[in-house]
Amino acid sequence: MAKNVLVSIICADRVGLVSAISASLFDLGGNLGDTSFAVLGAGAEFTSICEMPDEIAIAEIESILAAQPELAGAKIVVAPFDLGFLHGPSGDISHFIEITGGDRPGLIARLSEVFVQFDANIVRMTSEKIPAGDDFHYTIRIAAQIPPEREEAFLATVTNTAGEMKLRASWQPA
Repeated sequence: MAKNVLVSIICADRVGLVSAISASLFDLGGNLGDTSFAVLGAGAEFTSICEMPDEIAIAEIESILAAQPELAGAKIVVAPFDLGFLHGPSGDISHFIEITGGDRPGLIARLSEVFVQFDANIVRMTSEKIPAGDDFHYTIRIAAQIPPEREEAFLATVTNTAGEMKLRASWQPA
């Protein structure tokens, strides 16, 4: 039998993190499901739903990961995951959306309201704040699931909302 666990690691960014984590989990008999990795400032974040053999205890997974030199000082949390190993239809990606422009407070909050309004789901999202002279440039990348019958109105509303905030919106079907 197998059990599903959520593996969450936050640590300083360094070369070899994904390799050390995935190899450790594989050596324990783990099978990675949906996984994300991101550099966040000077840190990094790794999150994965992992199918593990029943006989491997959560404390053992945490101990093996903590012993990796690449994870020195990392915050490692392994917890049971009872929500299912595979995502449902709302996790299927229909569009890739990019919003770019100057940084200002509330960008993500305002744009995400459009998703709720049109029953669209943000499947994955990244944002990046990049120094640009005396200011900052901001880029938001979203992989989304947009209901086909609402696609045209949704994309027009996202474009208009971005424009109101002096941002540019672009998209492409998945």
